[in-house]
Amino acid sequence: MKKILLASLVLASLGCFAVQAQDAPGTNVPANGDWTGSGELGFASTTGNTRSQNLDAKLGLNQENAQWKNSFFLDALRSKSQVKVVNPDGTTYKKYNTTANRYDGGASVGYKLDPRSYIVGAGRYEHDDFGANRWQAIVSIGYGYIALKTQRTELSFEIGPGFKEYQPADTTVTVNGVSHPYTQDRQKEVVARGLVNYKYRLTANTSFENTFLMEAGSKDKYFQDDAGLNVSMTKKLSLKVGYEVRHHSTVLPGSCTRCCSPKGCVRNGLNRCLSAQSAKDLSRMYGFSLPARRVRLAQTASRRLVDPGPRDRKSVV
Repeated sequence: MKKILLASLVLASLGCFAVQAQDAPGTNVPANGDWTGSGELGFASTTGNTRSQNLDAKLGLNQENAQWKNSFFLDALRSKSQVKVVNPDGTTYKKYNTTANRYDGGASVGYKLDPRSYIVGAGRYEHDDFGANRWQAIVSIGYGYIALKTQRTELSFEIGPGFKEYQPADTTVTVNGVSHPYTQDRQKEVVARGLVNYKYRLTANTSFENTFLMEAGSKDKYFQDDAGLNVSMTKKLSLKVGYEVRHHSTVLPGSCTRCCSPKGCVRNGLNRCLSAQSAKDLSRMYGFSLPARRVRLAQTASRRLVDPGPRDRKSVV
């Protein structure tokens, strides 16, 4: 599970590109269908026994008229913290290490069937240097429905199938006490995508928004929830406090060790059993062999353990 708490003071809000959207409080749809947008910039710094810096930025664009409901976004997060490094001679010094470096972007295009229903196509790409997946890309098509829309409240849903491709983060394998880098295979799967967006205007200058995103497949599941309270100071400047939760069913990779249990296996850093082909590849790369009864064959369909009897004990390679 990966959870990130972002509580930042947003110093910049670029305001709406269409002035009409601000002239009509509570109305989220410009009459002429112009694009509206906002930008956010947050920075946090701590000093003392430890030092850290955090920078996050967001850009969002939206358009809605009688026929279309479109959106586009870009997010970025970078963090670093100070650590103490000990030299071989015993001396120490401090330096900053990057602890987070992530950016993602996406867009959706919705064609309205009626004032409430629409067909939506969406795409999203994310790169994370410290995530379980180095990058992931998702495209989907689905059905959207605006369940509630008043001067103060808006609630909409989207659901549909999609296709996801992602690159798991690199890991290591330990053979005879020696660690070796190992690049995992790129993964592809069909996913179910769901999106819930809720907006509520508390006062003329205060609003609350919460967006929940789900991308769930048989191999990897991803959930994200963004909540924010926005207080307008001027027409183009506001303060915002945000809370973001991310959950990945796949954990961060660690190191992998050759197993020796009767039903053991070669495991990768995600604590999953490597496929028979991966075990063969590792064997060829690093010059070791495993008894077949000690290798769990990752059969996608059945996911059964293959444990040959004594007469079938052969090397995987």
